[in-house]
This record gives sequence, structure tokens and C-alpha cells, in this order.
Amino acid sequence: MGIFTEELIKITVIDIAGTSCCVATCDGQKVHDMITVAFCENRKVELSFAEISDLTPAFLNSAVGQLYGTFSAELIESNLSFTDIPEEDEIILKRVIERAKTYFENAYSSRKALRDALGGEDA
Repeated sequence: MGIFTEELIKITVIDIAGTSCCVATCDGQKVHDMITVAFCENRKVELSFAEISDLTPAFLNSAVGQLYGTFSAELIESNLSFTDIPEEDEIILKRVIERAKTYFENAYSSRKALRDALGGEDA
């Protein structure tokens, strides 16, 4: 990834998901894909949860958590911000992020150990 511009793209979850009830992973995937495109264009993202009535860990795992499998935690934390999120949902979001970071760090370490043991690339 190159240097991120100060140009900010605002993604409003309700506009992408099409509903204030954000529970489905397929809707989270749409949000994830938009964030990924913005990051690939070296743009910062503000993710707005305005008007969202229901938010589940499954949606957040799909929308935000899986970003940690593609991008570094430093890149995500420097270039993705969250707005209009109620405190109880922010707690869920923080938990999802911590779990994703741990999962992807462990997955990388496991793949590396396997490659090292086999003396080559992933099987």
C-alpha cells in the first residue's frame, strides 16, 4: 500500500446494507468490499453507523473483522474511523476487532510454521 491521502470517503452502513438491521454477513460483506476498494485507492474511510438499530457480531466480523486478514492492523487503525456508533455497539465492535487481530496473527504464524517445517510454500 502506498501513502494514504487525506482524502476521506464516508461510508454510511445503512446506505450499503439497505437496512437499519445489520445482522447478515452478506450485508457486512458489501461494507467490507467498499472499505477494501477505498484502501486499495489509498483513501481513508469513515464508517458511519447512523440510523442503525441492530448490529451483530456476525455483521461486524464480515464488514470489519476480515479486513485484518488482508491489511495490517496498523494500516486499518490509521485509516479507518467509526462514527455514530452507540456505546453498546462500540463494545461489540472492539471485541470483534480484538478477536480478528488474534485470529489472523495466529493463522499467519501457523501457516509460517507449516511452511518452515515443510521447507517451502503453503501446501
